[in-house]
Amino acid sequence: MVNHYLDIAPEVKDALNEGHPVVALESTIISHGMPYPQNAETALRVEQQVRTAGAIPATIAILGGRLKAGLSPREIDYLGGQGVKVAKVSRRDLPVLLTSGGDGATTVASTMIIARLAGIPVFATGGIGGVHRGAAQTMDISADLQELARTNMAVICAGAKSILDLELTLEYLETHGVPVLGYQTEEFPAFYSRDSGLPVDYRMDDPAAIAKVMNAKWELGLDGGLLVANPIPEAEAIPKADMEDAISRALAEADTKAIKGKALTPFLLAKIEALTGGRSLQANIQLILNNAALAAAIAVAYANLLPKGNPLSARYGQEAG
Repeated sequence: MVNHYLDIAPEVKDALNEGHPVVALESTIISHGMPYPQNAETALRVEQQVRTAGAIPATIAILGGRLKAGLSPREIDYLGGQGVKVAKVSRRDLPVLLTSGGDGATTVASTMIIARLAGIPVFATGGIGGVHRGAAQTMDISADLQELARTNMAVICAGAKSILDLELTLEYLETHGVPVLGYQTEEFPAFYSRDSGLPVDYRMDDPAAIAKVMNAKWELGLDGGLLVANPIPEAEAIPKADMEDAISRALAEADTKAIKGKALTPFLLAKIEALTGGRSLQANIQLILNNAALAAAIAVAYANLLPKGNPLSARYGQEAG
């Protein structure tokens, strides 16, 4: 029974059972995304953004071998202080962490899995993983994409991380039937930049329209997620040409140092932060806050599709008890 491994925070459990909107949040950004204490402070700001927009935040992680849907401020601070000592956990790592009693910071893929078990249908992140540049030789493709293909979840992001091959990432999503919806945009955003030159599948101009698509997709039995691409606010965006220069230099250094696998993305993000004089980190924080606000609005709209007082878990996921 999945609940044997899962702890749902009381506030999150109550919200789910009463049909109130909840937004899942990942924890990799806390332990692997930025330095302490800025990482913990940012996580708490993101949670507050969700609350301000009318939903309950549920930061996802693994602590002491337990799947956690909803963390306390102390637990968030613990993850931030531990930093990269905490394992970065994707789908393949979950059973090992559960049986070893370890701690884990969840990626997009594992956050989706745990949120689904808890009955949370909306998840805000910064940017998804995808097909890495040079994947024709390395076969380096993020597990996030396969999770989007199989797990019922609306994932709100600022596109895929711009260190990736965005065109091939979109091709992969198309092959696996994952709709890519652009929020008030017809162009797929490139994380730090608002434009990529690549189209989304459909433009959606309000959260209620997105909630209706979620509902229709899953009522039809079309299992799998949908991606909501939300461009970074214009004032915080970094010009595409500036980012491409930093990315190219970071990739060249990673190749020289033979950095691969799980270590590649954190290395590239840290190197890009240095090359942009910290602009990329500030942009990262702002786009996550922006995504959290939109995710909460979508979660509110989706909850409003249910009869009042009807448990969200009964409609979407596991019973939250």
